[in-house]
Order: sequence, then structure tokens, then C-alpha cells
Amino acid sequence: MRVGVVDIGTNSTRLLIAEIDDEGRLSELDRRSNVTRLGRGVDADGKLAESAMHDTWQVVDDYRDRMQEVGIDKAVALMTSAVRDATNGTAFAESIRDRHGIAPMVLTGEQEARLTFAGATAGTQESGAVLVIDVGGGSTELVIGRQGRVHFHTSTQLGVVRQGERYLKHDPPAPAELSALQAEAKAIIAASLPRNLDLPSLRGIAVAGTATQSAAVDLGLVRYDPSRVHGHVLQRSTLVSQLDHLRTLPLEERQRVRGVHPDRALVIVPGLAILLAAMDAFRLQEVTVSEHDILLGAALGLAKPTAPARRAPQA
Repeated sequence: MRVGVVDIGTNSTRLLIAEIDDEGRLSELDRRSNVTRLGRGVDADGKLAESAMHDTWQVVDDYRDRMQEVGIDKAVALMTSAVRDATNGTAFAESIRDRHGIAPMVLTGEQEARLTFAGATAGTQESGAVLVIDVGGGSTELVIGRQGRVHFHTSTQLGVVRQGERYLKHDPPAPAELSALQAEAKAIIAASLPRNLDLPSLRGIAVAGTATQSAAVDLGLVRYDPSRVHGHVLQRSTLVSQLDHLRTLPLEERQRVRGVHPDRALVIVPGLAILLAAMDAFRLQEVTVSEHDILLGAALGLAKPTAPARRAPQA
């Protein structure tokens, strides 16, 4: 079966096209990502901006054309924090069906966490407990599980776009601004964890743009290479050093740092602050970066007969 998954997030819009055989083995045919910042302004205004929706529609147009080109059996468009939080989110979700012919699925925080965990742990042979950290544009998911089974999850109102817009008003950020962001990140995560949560010895897996960009910086990549990023281990001390350096640079200089994609330079500082807050809450000294995330989890779900999606339009 050939499936297509569009992930319309708060900061980026991504595509995965994959072939999945009868035994659930996945072969990736195409993967794309564009920073569209659909969630810009949602934290302050409560709605999706017209310009942000237009930018996202243009990218989804291209993704639909690519899916028509290769031929898709099932397709779905996932939508997360920005869409579920916005007053016009439902209308935007329906626009994806009407304009592009792709079934929309606005995920709850729980669904987002479970799909992320399924993707991040697919194909692994982990016997111990795993913590998956997904720092997104408008929310951060924290999921603990073992051998494919989720034992704890939380979806927090903590994201690189949300907190970046809320606190970082200067370029580069003023020390007091970043300190306030860090304090809120710590408080939000602490409030999301029950007091009686048992914290076993966890292996941390970090997915999404903050972790992959940090790995690219650590590796000194001139051109992004997912095969080198996937599985790269980031030490807490490395993340602290990156944050200490990048926080002092204006945006134009951050865009020139090796490993940082220019489109992600705006959110790398709040992203690192949030990732470190999550690691500290679970007493992690390192995380393994994974390219496998919610896209993979949703693709595997689409291959199941009960998957809530419909056939994508054919050219």
C-alpha cells in the first residue's frame, strides 16, 4: 500500500510518501518539509492569520501534486496545536479537504503523543523504558513507554512559536526574556507531571526540528543529512553550549551558523530552552535524535484497515 501523510504543524508543514508491505515494513519514497509558521500569532490573537493559511495552502498544493504524481492509495492531513487552538481551526481543516481533496484529521494532544511515540519507536528493539520528547511549534509532547506500549503521556502548551512570540521580543533575546521563557517551560512541564509519577531509568529520544537542527549543528553539517542526524546522541552539555552561543547572536548571524537551516533560526533558541527543560524534568543527561516521528506513526496507522482516511485524488 502506498500512503501519503501531510503534517500541518504550528511551525512547519511536512510530507511523507511511503510504501508499506503486508508485514508492515515501510519504504520511504519521498519526504519534504517547509517552514510555513501556520501558528504565528495564534497565541496572541486566538486565530490563524490569513497570510499563514495562504502560505500553508501553497505548500499543500505542491504536496498534493507530488502525491498525484506517484499515486497514493490513502492520504491524511494531520493538524496539531495551532489548528486545534485557533477559533477558525475547524474551518481551516475543512479547507484542506475542499481545496486539496485530502482528509483532515485534527489531533488531540493524546493522539499526537501516541502517534509520535509509535513513529519514534517503530523498528527499535528497546527493552527498557523510553521517553520521547517532541518539541513542536505550539505544543510539546512527552511520552513514556516500553516495547511499543505507552504508559504515560502529556501534551503541554509549550512550543517554539508560542513561547518565542510570548517572551523573545528583542534580537538577540534579552537575558531576562530568555530567563522568563525558561522559567515558564520548567513550570509548565512540572505541572503536567503527576507527583506520584515513577521516573525509571529512561532512554531519551528527541524528535522534530529542534533536536534535528541541534544534531546538525553538533555534526557541523553544511548540507542536512538525515542519515547522519538519525541516531546522533546529544549530550546535555552540548545543548547548553549551543544555547549559550546562539542566544547571543542576532537572527542574521544565527542563520549563518553551520547546521542551522535559515528558516529555523528564528525558533532554535526557544527550542533548545524547551528541550533542556524537558530533559531536566526527567533527569536526562543525553538524548538520541530520531528522524522517525509522527509522520511515520501516522503512515503505519494508515496501512491498517481501520485507518480514518480516504483515497487521495488522482491526476
